[in-house]
This record gives sequence, structure tokens and C-alpha cells, in this order.
Amino acid sequence: MAVLITSVGCTKDTERSTADEDSGFRVALLTPGPISDRSWNGGAYDGLMRIRDSLGAEVSHIQTKTPAEFEENFREYGTQGYDLVFGHGFEFQDAALRVSPEYPKTIFITTSGNTIRANMAGMVFDMENYSYLAGLLAAALTKTGTVTTIGGHEYPPVKSSFVAFEAGVLAANPKVRVLHSYLGTWEDVSAGKEQALALINRDVDVIFQNADAAGLGVFNAARERKGVYVFGTNSNQNDVAPDVIIASVVIDLPHALLSVAREVKEGRFRPRVILLGGPESVVSLVQNPVLDSVVPTRAKFMIDSVRREMEEGRFSAPRAAFKDSVPPL
Repeated sequence: MAVLITSVGCTKDTERSTADEDSGFRVALLTPGPISDRSWNGGAYDGLMRIRDSLGAEVSHIQTKTPAEFEENFREYGTQGYDLVFGHGFEFQDAALRVSPEYPKTIFITTSGNTIRANMAGMVFDMENYSYLAGLLAAALTKTGTVTTIGGHEYPPVKSSFVAFEAGVLAANPKVRVLHSYLGTWEDVSAGKEQALALINRDVDVIFQNADAAGLGVFNAARERKGVYVFGTNSNQNDVAPDVIIASVVIDLPHALLSVAREVKEGRFRPRVILLGGPESVVSLVQNPVLDSVVPTRAKFMIDSVRREMEEGRFSAPRAAFKDSVPPL
């Protein structure tokens, strides 16, 4: 097994699977934040490792921080003849649009993206349905009647999941007040903690965060105040802070990235918006067993009932305008 090197800043890590040194299949990943976040970026890196191990691919990862770096590193991988490059996040779309025509033999995928070109596609995750379920749970847990969302940046897919969360809260209890907040950063743990504490001081006792590494600060804030619960997102974060994380809205990013990489390697890939919802959903709400006793039985029944309706196609949570150009999940 190759030794894994954690990337910092714009450092590139390249690894070749020992299972198939001569596969000739090369896959790269750009993340907007550190893979140590145990959330959005860490889940994608786990997906890259799954591609390496399952498909015998040579893989490379770069953490990028600015749009200029997005484009620069897309070009670098295109010039090197990589078969597949993932830009992990909605924010990579513009750079991929500019670069992809110059490298027609490279497939560019933007996760949470909805833009299609000859060699460019987007992946759409069904965060809304399971964020709605989180909203049902939040309404059952709040004692103060005030809950909040905390996001890194106000990107359309993040906002869309918050719309669904609020809808779930109000469906369960229309009297609950839902606040919304964005940090303007995905990485600043201190900013996450400070904002969470400020909201807790406004009587918030349940927080639905989608803030990557900054979300770790939200967990720290909840630990300092008794009776405050937080939701994990993107990866199963229940064991990151098991005393305060009530549940996680989990995207199976390793499975999602591997399925696309397999299509590309086998020559079956076609450009499209890759819809990972409905029967193809890679998202789930995973409740934290450590805190199971604090969840009212009535709420558990409600969540299970709505989940069944979603799985049977009889209910779909509200979605923000970002999804208007995407076929229904």
C-alpha cells in the first residue's frame, strides 16, 4: 500500500495503485478545502482512494483555494492527459467550462454541478429529501422553539438543502423559528464556533450545519452549552462529536465517485447531469445511536413514514431554484 500524503494548500499528491501499475487510467480530484474536515472534502478523498483500489488507477489530489487555482489545476491535469478530473463543488463549474473545450480527451466532473458540455458533466445529490427528514427531527428536539442552519458559503446546493430543512421543521411544528447563517468560509474552525455561540445566545438549541472544516467549530460550541444538538453533513460525522451530533445527512461520496470513474474507464460515460436521487440515491439520514434515547418515539415514527414515502416516490422535499434546470429526482 502506498503511503498516503495529506495535501496542504496547493500541494499535489499522486499515487499509483499497486494492484495495477500498467492500467493507464488516471483520475484527479480538486477539493476546495482540507481532506481532514471529515465531511465534504474527506468523503471525496475517500472516493478517490476507492477509485485507486478498485480500478487500479493512478490518482492525484490538489487542495485549491481560489478560482484561479481551480482553472490552473484543471489545465495541469488536462495537459498531463488525465482521463477524469473531479472538481469537488458547485464553485468549480465556471473553471471547468473554460478549460474543458481545450482538453477533449479528459472528462471533467463537477460535484453538485448542473452544467453539461461535450466532455463535462455535473453530479446532483439528493440532499434535500434527507435534509427535510433532519428538519422533522430538529422540530421534535428543540425546547426553545428556535433552530438554525449554518453554511460555509451561500452556494445554491447548500441553500437548497437549507430550504428543505426549514420545510421539514415547519411541517412538524409551524411555531418553530428557523434562522439562517453563512460564515463566508469553509475552513475557519474559530469562525464556526463563534457564529454557533452567537446563535446559541439567541436561544438556538438545534443546528443544521453544512460548513466542512468550519463545522468542527460548530460542534465545539455545542459541547460548551448543555442541551444543544447539531447535525453532521456530507459524511457520517456522528463519531466526531457523539455527545452533540444527533444525526448526519450522509452522502456516500466514495460510491458516487467510483460509479462515474467506472463508466469513464469502461468507455460507457456520456455527458449529462448525473442524478443521484430516488432509487439511485447515495444520501441517507444516519441517526447517532449514542443519542437515540433523546429522540421522541413519535418523531422516529414520523421520520420512518416520510422516508418510506420518499423511497416510493410519493413525496419529494422542496428545492431551491438551483434545481430548476435539472430533471426531477
